[in-house]
Amino acid sequence: MTDAPHTELLTLAREAARRAGELLRDGRPADLAVAATKSSPIDVVTEMDIAAEKLITNLISEHRPEDGFLGEEGAATEGTSGVRWVIDPLDGTVNYLYGLPTWSVSIAAEQDGETVVGVVAVPMRGETFHAVRGAGARATGSWDGERRLTCRPTAPLEQSLVSTGFNYVTEVRTHQADVARRLIPLLRDIRRGGSAAIDLCDLAAGRLDGYYERGLNAWDFAAGDLIAREAGALTGGRPGQRPSRDLTVAATPGVFEPLQQLLEDFGAWHD
Repeated sequence: MTDAPHTELLTLAREAARRAGELLRDGRPADLAVAATKSSPIDVVTEMDIAAEKLITNLISEHRPEDGFLGEEGAATEGTSGVRWVIDPLDGTVNYLYGLPTWSVSIAAEQDGETVVGVVAVPMRGETFHAVRGAGARATGSWDGERRLTCRPTAPLEQSLVSTGFNYVTEVRTHQADVARRLIPLLRDIRRGGSAAIDLCDLAAGRLDGYYERGLNAWDFAAGDLIAREAGALTGGRPGQRPSRDLTVAATPGVFEPLQQLLEDFGAWHD
């Protein structure tokens, strides 16, 4: 069962994700432009990323003023409560900039360094995924009520559909393309959606067999990682490590280890 403190965190995360999703969906200006760049000229931030993060942090602070924050667009406070919110206000900014529907709002709550709540809202699909540590993962969407999420039964690696993403730094993405080239003959196919949070939730929902990516930050995977694990997937980084900027891997239990080993053999983490 979900305990009371985690229920409070989940309720607040869901409300913040809902409001931010509505802002992004309904408030997107027709002349949306790049407000700033990050790691490279094609790694962009829009005014809507910044507005959505402000909405989320303001709402949470109203209810829990002693909590800390780590947000992609600059929110960074320690807090004194032992709870820290890890926020990606708009995961899939390039998709959003181009009017593609694959973008999301990702909000996770950590307690004493461990993720205990995760919410990912996907407004253009009308879907919201959520999980509480130890209580399973669920989603709402076009179906009636909440649906309990369970990852797919394990398929042989050669019959697995795996998603990935590419960095915005040219040297890194060139290496990532070479890793994908070597993987493709060993899998059913590879997908590239453009939102790590959605990929992890699609794994949880049985729409993928695996996912991997290099170069992610905590806000990219914190919520989706918990949702995937609570749906029965395994997650990690390089063998024996947790997800990190070096490598994030998630898959059904039978696919996880062989996929992780192939990525290690191919140097998917390599600078």
